[in-house]
Amino acid sequence: MNSPFILVTGATGYIASRLIPRLLEAGYRVRCLARDPGRLKGRGWSRLHNLEVIQGDVTVPSTLHAALEGAHTAYYLIHNMTYGRGYTSLELDSARAFASAAEDAGVEHIVYLGGLADPEQNIAPHMRSRIETGRALREGSVPVTEFRAGVIAGSGSISFEMIRFMTELFPIVPGPVCLKNKSQPIAIQNVIDYLLAALTNPNGRGGVFEIGGPDITTYGDLMLRYARLRGLKRRLFLLPGIPVWFMAVGVGLMTPVPYPIAHALIGGLSADSVVRHPEALNVFPEVRLIDFDSAAKDALRRTHPSHIEHVWEDGRRAFKFIKHEGCFIDHHETQVDAASEKVCDALKQFVGEAKDFVPLAQTDQGLVVCARRQAAGEKWIEWRAVQLGDSTCLSQTVFFCPRGLPGFLYWYLLYPFHLIKHRVLIRTIAQQSKTQ
Repeated sequence: MNSPFILVTGATGYIASRLIPRLLEAGYRVRCLARDPGRLKGRGWSRLHNLEVIQGDVTVPSTLHAALEGAHTAYYLIHNMTYGRGYTSLELDSARAFASAAEDAGVEHIVYLGGLADPEQNIAPHMRSRIETGRALREGSVPVTEFRAGVIAGSGSISFEMIRFMTELFPIVPGPVCLKNKSQPIAIQNVIDYLLAALTNPNGRGGVFEIGGPDITTYGDLMLRYARLRGLKRRLFLLPGIPVWFMAVGVGLMTPVPYPIAHALIGGLSADSVVRHPEALNVFPEVRLIDFDSAAKDALRRTHPSHIEHVWEDGRRAFKFIKHEGCFIDHHETQVDAASEKVCDALKQFVGEAKDFVPLAQTDQGLVVCARRQAAGEKWIEWRAVQLGDSTCLSQTVFFCPRGLPGFLYWYLLYPFHLIKHRVLIRTIAQQSKTQ
C-alpha cells in the first residue's frame, strides 16, 4: 500500500528545501509545487525517489487542481513579499483560492507556517499579513494546523542571513532602536520537527500554535551572540528615526535578502516576537527545543559546499554571482569538446600541480572540491563535469565565506581580479581537457 501523498508548496523556498528531504526520509510520497521548476535543478533532493515536481502558482487558481489532486496533506509555505506593494491583498486572495481548491480536491489537512506576533498590537503589515493569511486558509472546510514562528536560526534563513552578513561586515553595527525589542528565535530543525509532527499527531489538528526556542532575547543581542560565536568583537549603534526604506536598501546591498523582503522584515522588528501561548510544548512533546547558540553553530558548520543548496543551478545563465548561506558565490559554466573522463583527468592533474589547493573530495560524477584557508575567510572551488552528448558541461563554483570586515574588503576590492582569475582557471582546465 502506498504511503500518504503530501503536497509541498513554495518548493523553491527555504523552509520547503529543508522539509522535503525530511519527508522523503520518513517514507512519504511528495509532490512539489513551484512557479519555476527549473530552479530546483541544483537541489540534491530533486532527483530522489518518491518525488514529483509540478509547475503551478497559488496566485493562478487554475493551476491548483492538478497539484492538489490525490493529496492527503498540503503544506502551505507561501509568502509574496517579493511582489512589493500590494502583496498583502495578493496573499489573502491566494490563500482563499488554495483553501477552496483543497476542499474541491478532497485534501484532509493543510499545514501552514506563519509569523509570530501579537495580532492585538500595532504590528507591521508583513506580520499582519502572515496572521491574516492563516485566517483566510481557515475560512475553508479543510482543517488547518498553523504554526507561528519568528526569527528562524539556520543557514539560508533570510532572518539568520541578515544577522550573519550585517554582523560580519560592521565592527560597529548600525541599526534602529527597535533592535531592543524582544525575539524568541527557533532553530530550523525545530521548525521542521513541528511541521512533521503535525502529520502524525492528531492532538494538534486544526490548532494555531506559537512556536519558539528556549531563548527570549532582543534582536540586537542575537547579533552580538552570533559575533561571540565567530570570535568577532562587535558593538551596536542604535539610531532613532532611521527610515525603514533606507535600512532596507543597505540590507539589500550587503546581504542575500532582496530589498522588498528586507523592507518587510525590518518593518517587522517594530514589535516583540515572542510566544505568549506555549500550548505547542504540551501538544507536541516529541519536539526537543534547540537554543540559539547551538542552532547558530550548526549553521556555521553547514557553511561548506557539501551542505550549501545549489540554488544557482537552473540551466539558464552560464555566469552567476550571488550571496548565499554565508558565502559569496561565483559560478561559471562552459562547454568542452571532450569526454567527461578527459575533463576529470585534467582536473586531477590541475589540482595536483596547484600548490595552493587542497583536495577534499572526488566522486565518479567528476566532482572535485578544493579548499584554501586565509585570514580574510575560507575559499572553496568546486568543479563538476557532466557528459552532454559528445561534449561535456564543465562548471566551476567558487565559494568565499568572509570573516569579518577584512573578508568583505578582500572580496569587493579585489573582485575584478577574482573574476579574471576564476575565468582563467576554468579556461585552463577546458584547454587541458582537449589535450589529454
